[in-house]
Amino acid sequence: MRPAACVIAAGVVAALHVAKLPPALPVLQQAMGVSLLQAGFLLSLVQLAGMTLGLPAGLLIQRWGPRRSLLLGLLVLAAASAIGGVAQTPAGLLLSRAFEGLGFLCVVLPAPGLLRMLVPPAQLSRVLGGWGAYMPLGAALALLAGPAVMALADAAWGWRLWWWCLSALAALLALLVVWRVPADVPASGTAADPPAARSWRSLLTRTLRSRGAWVVSLSFAMYSGQWMAVVGFLPSIYAQAGVAAATSAWLTALAAGVNIIGNLAAGRLLHRGAAPVALLAAGFVAMALGTGVAFGVEGSPRVQYLAVLVFSMLGGLIPGTLFSLAVRLAPGAQAVPTTVGWMQQWSALGQFFGPPLVAAVAAQAGHWQWTWVVTGACSLAGLLLAGQIQGLLRRA
Repeated sequence: MRPAACVIAAGVVAALHVAKLPPALPVLQQAMGVSLLQAGFLLSLVQLAGMTLGLPAGLLIQRWGPRRSLLLGLLVLAAASAIGGVAQTPAGLLLSRAFEGLGFLCVVLPAPGLLRMLVPPAQLSRVLGGWGAYMPLGAALALLAGPAVMALADAAWGWRLWWWCLSALAALLALLVVWRVPADVPASGTAADPPAARSWRSLLTRTLRSRGAWVVSLSFAMYSGQWMAVVGFLPSIYAQAGVAAATSAWLTALAAGVNIIGNLAAGRLLHRGAAPVALLAAGFVAMALGTGVAFGVEGSPRVQYLAVLVFSMLGGLIPGTLFSLAVRLAPGAQAVPTTVGWMQQWSALGQFFGPPLVAAVAAQAGHWQWTWVVTGACSLAGLLLAGQIQGLLRRA
């Protein structure tokens, strides 16, 4: 396996740990008596780490080195998942999920900068587009593999087996990274990155004062909030419609999985010279129209599901493009980890607040027909931010 492929595989494994919980929640409620409130905390704790530690983690990663940080993240995920698998109370699970959030950050934050060092510049856009697919791929695999693994044992042990399998997978990826990914090389600095830029205060100041870091981060929040809300509530929507649980799992997994197509397409289109702002605009417009048809128009369930697929697939153009823009618009090579950390922090904010906002609107309306208002507002904000990105690229 090539070094860049190892890095992307590590991101998929990290995403598997984040997405392993939803298919296990019914089993946990039965086996451990996990309440609905505790289930909500189990789902949100991973995002809490991203909301609060994205930028500080980026600063630490810049000092440790990207490969070392990636390894640390995989080992933390392996240990936390193994410990979570022996938890006897919901409190033990909550603690393990908090550490999994830290491990997730240590894996995903250094990855774009590490890929930048591992692949030729001519291939970077395509590879970063592939990297942007790590989350939907991990989510789709978790939704499909989780129930199959848990079915190998009874209710009391099935979820533990699922936790331990993912722990072993993270440890295996750590060994693969040691074997295939070159060791960190201390940065020598360039004219764009003077020695003072290596201090954490300078990096923090440069990142927070960078207009580019802000616009890509806010754009990611506008994307991630609505994508997580729609895909995350699909099982609930289908359950209300009387769809069988097995069918709902496949439909949701497919809706999450097609997002990969958009990510990969973004990488290829950017590699061929497509304008990043055009891809962002296409993604946000498709997301707005997709949810408008899926939730705001009475029609055939097949047409509505097709609209959800369009929403997710073309929406995938956005993260694939933003990861590439984060590398280009970061205030210097040394600030790539902190810029990606800031973007990850805002992505987590979007994922944390997007679903509750959609749920609040649905509860007020009595159904999901006004979901498109929330997602449409996010898409409109994303289009406005894309205009700001266009101005930054012209000046760059």
